[in-house]
Amino acid sequence: MQDHIQITENEVFHILRNVKDPEIDTVSIIDLGMVDSVAIQQNSILIKVLPTFLGCPALEFIKKNIIRAVQDVTDYEVVEVEFLTSPPWTSDRITDEGKKGLKEFGISPPPSQLEEDGSWHVDCPYCGSTYVTLENIFGPTACRSILYCKSCKNPFEAMKPVSILM
Repeated sequence: MQDHIQITENEVFHILRNVKDPEIDTVSIIDLGMVDSVAIQQNSILIKVLPTFLGCPALEFIKKNIIRAVQDVTDYEVVEVEFLTSPPWTSDRITDEGKKGLKEFGISPPPSQLEEDGSWHVDCPYCGSTYVTLENIFGPTACRSILYCKSCKNPFEAMKPVSILM
């Protein structure tokens, strides 16, 4: 049994700020609100993660990147990642920094609340215009839709609002 240099949960969270979403390199898994908890045992670290969607094809990449990031900075060889199905991830877990990173990448962040009729409002991430139309509810991934800005004439993606209330 090897003695480890003591590391705190906060230090692990700090390390995970460097683990980017494999498809959106301007946003970390922390800023997407995907990391639910970190547990440090004597010889291992367990990181519980909420996938944005259970069928996300990038989950294995995320898992490998988490393990590599923690092992590169600590002397723990056993780093486990567990994907949780409950509680479900919701888009309100995205931090303000995450919303800025999405916008920087050209993806409109999800709204902080839905309209009374259940609809959602999206601004163009390029010019900020509200004069946009939904081109396709189905984007390149299950968590994004494709829209078109009639002001700057750019197509763009928007993160779908995901709430436990929907």
